[in-house]
Amino acid sequence: MSLGVGLDDAPYQGGQIEVRRSNRRRRTVSAYRDGDKTVVLIPAQMTRAEEQQWVDKMVARLAGQERKRRPDDGELSRRARELSARYFAGRARPVSVRWVANQHTRWGSCTPMDGTIRISDRVRGMPEYVLDYVLLHELAHLLVPSHGPQFWELLEAYPKTERARGFLEGFASAGANGGEVADDAD
Repeated sequence: MSLGVGLDDAPYQGGQIEVRRSNRRRRTVSAYRDGDKTVVLIPAQMTRAEEQQWVDKMVARLAGQERKRRPDDGELSRRARELSARYFAGRARPVSVRWVANQHTRWGSCTPMDGTIRISDRVRGMPEYVLDYVLLHELAHLLVPSHGPQFWELLEAYPKTERARGFLEGFASAGANGGEVADDAD
């Protein structure tokens, strides 16, 4: 049974912090990510000062866990090689694959002439199938530079292409609307 839910208006790493108080919870505090929102579960009797301390602690703990799980450039290159082998028979051979912080309007980019692939830091922390799609999209550009029919035929091999594209479109739409999902009912 939840006593109350509070939603902090200050975004944290692109999301909100939601605090849920519970009468059943006595001493334990836990937290998890729900999309771009961080949910912190605390005992109902906790003071606001204790709440703030625990929220800060749990957000920091989650961030630390996520940093450990996020791939570095070496892991990103390894994953790209695995995906190329699995979906493109190893034909897409990037010279380098790395994370970059300067891509704010693209998920990734590729320079077919020199075989370099750059993946936006914004993709870090997204579901693995989304990262795989972005990598496959850029790997496909090593084989077909344009977005013509031959390019999309390559991506049909990946069973989660449409799902990943939908995720990215929804993420971009929510960001463009300040976190609000657009209502197309009108």
